[in-house]
Parts: sequence; C-alpha cells; structure tokens
Amino acid sequence: MKRVLIITYYWPPNGGAGVYRWLKLSKLLPEHGWQPVIYTPENPEVVADDPGLLKDVRPDIEVIKRPITEPFNLYKRFTGRSAKEKVQVGFLNEKKQGGWKEDVALWVRSNFFIPDARVWWVRPSVKFLKHWLRKNPVDAIVSTGPPHSMHLIALALKRALGVKWVADFRDPWTDIDFYAQLKLTRWADAKHKRLEGEVLRGADRVIAVGWHMAADLEKLGANRVEVITNGYDVADLPAVSGPVDEAWSLVHVGSLPPTRNAPQLWRSLRALCDRDPAFSSKFRLRLVGPVDHAVLAGIEAAGLGGHVERVGRVPHGEAMALMQRARVLLLLANDTPNVLGILTGKLFEYISTGRPVLAVAPVGGDVARVLDRPPHAVIDRPDLMGQGDRIKALFQAGGAAPDHRWSREATCAQMANVLNML
Repeated sequence: MKRVLIITYYWPPNGGAGVYRWLKLSKLLPEHGWQPVIYTPENPEVVADDPGLLKDVRPDIEVIKRPITEPFNLYKRFTGRSAKEKVQVGFLNEKKQGGWKEDVALWVRSNFFIPDARVWWVRPSVKFLKHWLRKNPVDAIVSTGPPHSMHLIALALKRALGVKWVADFRDPWTDIDFYAQLKLTRWADAKHKRLEGEVLRGADRVIAVGWHMAADLEKLGANRVEVITNGYDVADLPAVSGPVDEAWSLVHVGSLPPTRNAPQLWRSLRALCDRDPAFSSKFRLRLVGPVDHAVLAGIEAAGLGGHVERVGRVPHGEAMALMQRARVLLLLANDTPNVLGILTGKLFEYISTGRPVLAVAPVGGDVARVLDRPPHAVIDRPDLMGQGDRIKALFQAGGAAPDHRWSREATCAQMANVLNML
C-alpha cells in the first residue's frame, strides 16, 4: 500500500462544498492501493457544522490536525458581526450589509492576506510537516484548493524534500469569478499571479475539475494538467426514497451568491405562470441554503415571491433527501467571464438522484458536456425567454438512472491512475 499525504483545509465535522471531494476520494483510494493521511486544521472557521459527515471518514485513515490562526474574529469584531456568524464565500450576503468598514476589511484581506486568510498557517505547517515526513515518508502529496494556501504548503515541501506532488484545483485562483471584486493593488495582483505560476509550474501534476478550467490553467503555465471532475456517492442517497413532491417544485440546493442570480429565468417563470394558471397553482421555487439578498430581490421583482419556499442551510443527508423529492432540480452557473468552465460539485449529486435538471448555463460549456443525456435541459441566459414549454416539460418528465461516468468510484480510479503515474 502506497501512502499519500492530503493537505486540505476542509474536513468533517466542517461542512460545505469544499469538504466532499477529498472526503469521498480518501474513502475509496485504499481500494486502489493508496493509503491516505489527512493534514487539516484543528480549529478552522466553520462553514457549516455537519458532524454527520464523519461517518465517511475511514477508521484506518490517519488524520493529523494542527492549530491554525485566522483573522476572521478580528474581521467580525471590526465590522460589527456576531462571533457566531458564518463567513460566506463568493461575496454572498443574506442581509443587505455594506459601508466603509466592509470596504476597509475587504481591502485589508485582499492585499495583506495573499493568497487568502489561511496564509498564516503556511509557515508552521511547512515546519511541522518537514519534520514529520522525514520520520513518516509518503509516496506523494496532494494539496487541494481553495484556499490556495494549501498549495503553498505543498510547494515548500516539494522544494525542501523533492516529494512527488499533485496540485488539485477545485476552483481557479486568479480566474475565480470574484477575483475582480477583491480591490487588489497592482503589487497584490502581481503577487497572486507569481505564486499561482510557481504552484502551476512546480507541481508534478495539476488537476482541474473541468475541461475549460484545465485549458485556462495550461495558458497560465501549468504542466501536465489532468481533468478529474467531481462526482456522486450513491451511498449518500437515502436508503428508502420518499415520493416526489406533488407540487411542481423547482429546487435549488446550495449557496446562491449574486453572480448566480438569473433575472431572465425569474421573468420566464413568471410569464409561464401568467400564461398557464394550472402550472402557477402547483409551482414552487424551493431554495435550500444561503441566498444573497440581491437574488431574493430579483425573484420578488419578477413577481414570484408568492411561489418561494425558503429552507436554510441543512446537513448533507437532509439536502440529498430534498434533492430526491424535487420535481426538477435547478442549477445556476455564475454569470461571469469564466462561465464556460464552471462545474459545481452539486451538479453530480443532482445527477445521482435521477431527477431532471434545469441548468442555466452556456450550451457550449462544461455543464452541458456533463448533462448530455435526457431528461435534462441546458438553456443559456439570453435564450430563457420563450422557453416556457420546454421548462414545463421537465416537470412532467420521468426520472433517469444515475450516470456512472460521474460516480465517485469512476473519479477515484482516475485519481489513483494519476498518482500511479508519478
């Protein structure tokens, strides 16, 4: 059995989208001859407390936890937030907040914490792991980001010890959709790009979760880029599936930041309701997870407020049950320049339920490449008006068997192959 050290910020009981990829891959890698060792913070900023995820941590996996210092308590105190309030990613604000304190905090975070707020963990982690690896050698290291500080830890270990290293990008670095909102100075922008280049050129392999992202990373200088998408774990589905909603529910699960707002869709659904009273009487727009105030305002402005059901952040198991109940699942790709390469992890969990997916995304993007089989529909934003009949047909469509191409078993075999090639 070969050994791989996985450097990850997200690990149970911390929840949120960042945890699932390596939680699931580490569960399956031993079946392919690789024994994972997890290195993760002892006291991270909690995105969502989800102790139920601990059931997926194999009992034979060693998990090394080390203290981390983060500036979020100072940020919350300065901006007047509660110490218990969750720090959202992607500029998502459930309440309308702003003002000069938020602007100052963003400027400080953007220009003094490069690449991210976990940068203070890099130096102590490198010091600890150099000593640990000399006593406990591994055959490879994997770093997964964001946060991209994890890649800087691996880069320093590569330079010091020469260990084989895979840099796994779940999201881009300087091509991330909110990079332009960071209020970076010219110096800070140059430092981000320099560090990104060092990581992309220094890793023995670079992994991207989608094809357009892989092409973008190659343009930035990455060598030996492989595409390994996210996937679904069939074990996450409830053992006994409940009935599909009687209401015609359109269900979005996960965060809805302002870049995912889709006013064209809200207007199209309003027009469908106006034209078809029977559809209107049954239609529900169910939002599971945090929703930015601007998205809610757009839904209200379109006249759909009476059809909305809000569900807050829920544990992963409950989220899967809500997906399975939905008539149609809603995926909204970010309305940003990198939209062709956006491929969220929840898409694959949607696929696992067999329910129809309505994706608001470019027909030439990575989402359309995955949703290439019935009963799903991919509609670009400019084309949404006039698509009422096509949208309505999804609510009347039957389910489909999960597509094994996107199972965690398939993606783990790909990851093991990359590690073997090292």
